[in-house]
Amino acid sequence: MIDFATASLETLIAKEGHDCACGRHHSMVMDFLRIEPGAVKYIPEGLKAIGGTKPFIVCDNHTKEAAWSFVEPVLKEAGIEYTLYCFPFDHVEPDEHAVGSLTMAFDPSCDCVMGIGSGVINDCCKVLCHAIGCKQMIVGTAPSMDGYASNSSSMIRERIKVSLYNAAPAAIICDIDIIKNAPMRMLWAGFGDMLAKYIAICEWRISNMVTGEYYCENIANLMRASLKKIVDNASGLKTRDEKAVQATVEGLVLSGVAMSYAGISRPASGLEHYFSHLWEMMALDRGTDYELHGIQVGVGTLITLKLYDDIRNIKPSREVAEKFINEFTNEDWEKMIRKIFGQAAETVIKQEHAIFHKNDKDRHAVRLTKILEGWDDILRFIDEELPETEKIAALMKDLGMPMVPADIDINEEDTVNAFIGSRDIRDKYLSSTMLWDLGLLYTTKLPE
Repeated sequence: MIDFATASLETLIAKEGHDCACGRHHSMVMDFLRIEPGAVKYIPEGLKAIGGTKPFIVCDNHTKEAAWSFVEPVLKEAGIEYTLYCFPFDHVEPDEHAVGSLTMAFDPSCDCVMGIGSGVINDCCKVLCHAIGCKQMIVGTAPSMDGYASNSSSMIRERIKVSLYNAAPAAIICDIDIIKNAPMRMLWAGFGDMLAKYIAICEWRISNMVTGEYYCENIANLMRASLKKIVDNASGLKTRDEKAVQATVEGLVLSGVAMSYAGISRPASGLEHYFSHLWEMMALDRGTDYELHGIQVGVGTLITLKLYDDIRNIKPSREVAEKFINEFTNEDWEKMIRKIFGQAAETVIKQEHAIFHKNDKDRHAVRLTKILEGWDDILRFIDEELPETEKIAALMKDLGMPMVPADIDINEEDTVNAFIGSRDIRDKYLSSTMLWDLGLLYTTKLPE
């Protein structure tokens, strides 16, 4: 069995996959991968590897401007026919409208899909390919997120942020000559998305202990290694240093590999992502703008690290937790959910009662006992996984990134509501869920 943290990208994406000490066989379906300057020259080879002869090419106005002048000459020289679809609106949401637009525009004479872009384009193409049953290539345009190689799409369905598990792209081409010129905010976004991994691994270990959720140390080590690669080269992002940008892209791709191996997004996201998800949902509900996901995640990471500094000082009490759950009512909870989630509230309420059952008092009792008996282990996980808050703040400040909600026009009320609502939009055990189990979520004051 190999050590994922030290294996090459080529080894990690090998078709035969790898047996693991966790008892599972990890693999991901990827036929072609190139990350280097000038990588667009490999587009014909990548198409051949996935069995594509005529791609349905998807982009938006921004990604077309960034990459089409690199991509088109390669297609022309190779004599590759294609159908190009550029979203006709400036801001594309990863939702039913976007995927429906792609489905209606899809040319059935095409035998594969080639996305040109980063997060939204990649995710929408994953959903399209899953629906129509063909393979996908993504030509990356920015190091703004960690989903290039993941088998999940971060989508908006019925106004709720969801992860849809479909398939990873069969081919990934990241041309550093294109990516290094992405807007600096997109470089910040990629860095912010990676900083989340400290918390993701910590909360994965806590969830494994409290709920019995599957956990793999080999995948966690892969995540730690990809995070180290990016943090060690962070300062070079300020000058768009080619080595730093390549290290960032490779780290982001490794993060996607980790998610594909686990079959879930758990290795890559924790509470910090849910601040971003809730802020985005609030903006959509109000029809207002919101910041890039990774930048919001970076701000959420600092909030969550400070929260864990406070969690270290908690003295868990069965009496407090049982008093809270005995006084808890679904009627009061539903009222709170409607206040926080607006138009999406009924979907949140429905999925709790029909699917999640996180509020069930018997299940709470089991989790509470696990927390109380394992509190020393939880504190150990926190100490082993989380860096000093000041160190992360210094890295973000050096890059000029937004660091607090006010920097991205998020007010205190929306931040508190995002924190409280974080446990309710999905069935993922987070630090906010643990605080709820301890009877402390609704009384916890977020650190400044």
